[in-house]
Amino acid sequence: MKLINIIFLLAGLIYCSLCNAQAQNTVEADSVYINPNAVFPPLSVMIDSALATNAMVRFREEGIIGKQCNLKSYQNYWTRNIGVQADIRYGTFDNFSTNTSEGQSPAVLATRSSQTNYGVGAYIKFPLQDLVNRKNQVRMAQSELDQAHSMAEAQRDEVTQLVIKQYNDVLLKQRLLKIRSKNLSTARVNMEMVEKEFQNGVVSVTEYARISDIVARNESDFETARTDYVTAYMILEEMIGFSLGAPTSTNNTNENN
Repeated sequence: MKLINIIFLLAGLIYCSLCNAQAQNTVEADSVYINPNAVFPPLSVMIDSALATNAMVRFREEGIIGKQCNLKSYQNYWTRNIGVQADIRYGTFDNFSTNTSEGQSPAVLATRSSQTNYGVGAYIKFPLQDLVNRKNQVRMAQSELDQAHSMAEAQRDEVTQLVIKQYNDVLLKQRLLKIRSKNLSTARVNMEMVEKEFQNGVVSVTEYARISDIVARNESDFETARTDYVTAYMILEEMIGFSLGAPTSTNNTNENN
């Protein structure tokens, strides 16, 4: 029974070794698509680009333009009470006139003619409501414009802070990826040495299983770090509105170190 158990244990360890080798090839193949040594443009460039492309910032700036037009409209509102009117009319008109001679009854003369009449005039009105309320309306429009400026500035500050946080998050994920990559490379080197010693009977089965477990955990940590880095990288690209270039590298995990 002990011999059978040992055979099954050895078979399981060989299977685990094959799985680890396959996982190693997979991780190395996947690592072709990331570059933990990527260099980013200056932070100020990314912030400026984010401010220029952010939809909410554009919305706030358009709001400022609307409030400026509203203020000008209230400032010029009084001009509607002053104006010039002109009209022109053409048609057939009946004209009546009287001719009065001394000692005689008035004579009424009627004539009909087609003619064009012109009329030009100016007017000035002083509505009491406009006179009393104009100052408040202008002040309210100015206040709305100031609020629009403040909201736009707050939006720009928010976008700036988000870009700074995301940029530092990418840098953090980049450093963690380097650490995970280094740990994985070290674990694989140890695994190769232990495999040779295990084949020569120097290392026990327990030690071989322990090293295999360490390699598996390092591979899992590396994949998690790789995914976190790529995700943070893509979010930063989305925020700044331009591509930083695909995070590619022709080096595998061991070569990056």
